[in-house]
Amino acid sequence: MSAVLPENTKRLSGDGRNAFLVFVGIVWLAIASGFGLDSFVHISRHGLDYPLIVHVHALIFVGWLILFTAQVALIRSRQLDLHKKLGVAGAALAVVMVVLGPATALIVANAKFAAGGVTPEFLSVELINIFAFAVFTSAALLMRRTPAIHKRLMLLGLIYLSTPGFARALNGPLAYGLGLAIPLGDPFWREFAGIFVGPDLLMLGLGVYDLVTARRLYPEYLAGFLFALACQVTGLSLLHSPAWKEFSLKLIGQ
Repeated sequence: MSAVLPENTKRLSGDGRNAFLVFVGIVWLAIASGFGLDSFVHISRHGLDYPLIVHVHALIFVGWLILFTAQVALIRSRQLDLHKKLGVAGAALAVVMVVLGPATALIVANAKFAAGGVTPEFLSVELINIFAFAVFTSAALLMRRTPAIHKRLMLLGLIYLSTPGFARALNGPLAYGLGLAIPLGDPFWREFAGIFVGPDLLMLGLGVYDLVTARRLYPEYLAGFLFALACQVTGLSLLHSPAWKEFSLKLIGQ
């Protein structure tokens, strides 16, 4: 996803080429397991009744994941010229996602409210998800001349954007068990774990990888992880705010 890369291919190819493919593979697993069964069950019961924009959003997101995987594979195989060319397309696709994500969330929230009176306060989590993705991806593009930082920020953005898949896949005893322990019995942290335990564990895994292989944490990674936590706490706090609930209804024209 970078438009410009330095010529030092030896340095690039030796910096976690296999590990980053593993991280991306875990994201694929979370998305497939989180959305695959739910989508199958929904379609078998209700057919393709999602709004058109939902299908477009799904295709664009899968396209991003495919492109991201290809970019990691290209770095691994030292095909930097093609990586740079696809990076331009990746930057354009990211812009589309930043626009399409909120639009999809608003249309779906409006449809749920119209169909069953479901209030749209969960928009706080959904909109902050795409905001965090935009910040991570923008920062990564600005750092494209520093490959080690660039790809860590890109990966953090991908992981954060994949939060819904992780939540669907892990929203069970494991997630809520962790929520009960941190701190014990607090409903806020129980809900926090139910939504964010998957991506947070994977982000922590990236830090552990750096500690094991480089014996240090990149400051940009640490700042990014703290930023992710701040976004998560903010989104969940707004979710239970009466003022936000009222504002979210205005967002969908109610």
